[in-house]
Amino acid sequence: MEFDPFLLSRIQFAANISFHILFPTISIGLCWILLFFRTRYTLSGDKEWEFAYYFWVRIFALTFAIGVVTGITMSFQFGTNWPGFMERAGNIAGPLLGYEVLTAFFLEASFLGIMLFGKDRVSNRVHLLATSLVAVGTTFSAFWILSLNSWMQTPTGYTIENGVMMVGSWWEIIFNPSFPYRLAHMVIASLLTSAFVVAGVSAYRISKNVDGPGTWKVLRTGICMAAILAPLQIFVGDLHGLNTLEHQPAKIAAIEAIWETESGAALSLFGLPSEADRTTHFNIELPRMASLILTHDLNGELQGLNEFEGEHPPVSPLYWSFRIMVGIGFMMLFVSWFVAYRLWRGTANTGLVLRVLTLMTYSGWVAVLAGWYVTEIGRQPWIVYGVMKTAEVVAEHSSGMVLSTLIAYLLLYAFLLVFYLLTIRYMASHPSRSKTSLEQRAQDNQSQESQADNAQIEGN
Repeated sequence: MEFDPFLLSRIQFAANISFHILFPTISIGLCWILLFFRTRYTLSGDKEWEFAYYFWVRIFALTFAIGVVTGITMSFQFGTNWPGFMERAGNIAGPLLGYEVLTAFFLEASFLGIMLFGKDRVSNRVHLLATSLVAVGTTFSAFWILSLNSWMQTPTGYTIENGVMMVGSWWEIIFNPSFPYRLAHMVIASLLTSAFVVAGVSAYRISKNVDGPGTWKVLRTGICMAAILAPLQIFVGDLHGLNTLEHQPAKIAAIEAIWETESGAALSLFGLPSEADRTTHFNIELPRMASLILTHDLNGELQGLNEFEGEHPPVSPLYWSFRIMVGIGFMMLFVSWFVAYRLWRGTANTGLVLRVLTLMTYSGWVAVLAGWYVTEIGRQPWIVYGVMKTAEVVAEHSSGMVLSTLIAYLLLYAFLLVFYLLTIRYMASHPSRSKTSLEQRAQDNQSQESQADNAQIEGN
């Protein structure tokens, strides 16, 4: 494989977006979980919910900070590596990225300080309001970024003047045909990922006997969320697939490794797709099931890759990324339902359950990465589907320059990821200050009761 500047630029952007997406995925979902913790404390006065909030808000702050830094780096690459895209589509992409900063980042950054340091400085209502606004801000961020990404997948509402894409209708651009499905799919993925993170870290703390106040409540919250969201995600994913079949049939053909247009297409479970041979070796398939799932008709016709000669995405990366995403999704479903059953029976405090949840802590990351590879690789060879090819907008840099910056990015990202994971492990492995505070409060209460008993005895 020849490492020309075009290929290296694609790898560099893929590395950036792969690393960046890990952190917004958690921060979007985790902030809504924090809002739930804060609301429960406000309504019940139960200090365990407040202790849970302050343990997890520190993890949220760390996640948010790394996500912001890597997001800025990624946005720079539109200008450094893909200037042709901004020259031709900047009238659309620029404002959407700007709206994300104005409506989301400022909202998050403005009130995050109150979330972190406002406990004894503002009222509980103000603190709850700040948490709500940060949660809304994180979701707004996803809204604008996914609107732009969806428009690149299913472009509408534009005109072309002298080779430059101009805005025809902002409504059609923002709410393009794939946007509702992509937004719902990503927000649920973020919530589901965060649910397993809080459940997995809580299980680890329990297994290490360093769990603080509310750890079991946090674990139950994560499992209940996952048990509800996992089947919902499968349903939304199916709707998203039907929308993709309508607007990007080449992507579906590559995902399912359908080589020839046919009616009653079989569903390939596992195999080794070969573009050279235009077949799938060692294929394990279910007859007619691809047509049934995608057209709701056993004899429905599906277009094959032969219809898109020279303009379809690479098959193997899509084929395997999709199966990894779906496999992790069903694993989340089975694990969440299994643990929910054990919680209901009161038998969840076992080594097996805690070990399984610990192993599943970052499973959402794997599914999200696989899903993004399906989305982004599946758009190739287009950067704006059907309108602008990726190769047309790459910067004219030397291979050496792109390769050197790629290596620098990879080393930096590896360091940050290891630092992030080790920090969370350290926080999970040590008793939180909330536990110490609770124990101290219990000791103070016992001391006060003892002094009162002694006083009563002396009085008698």
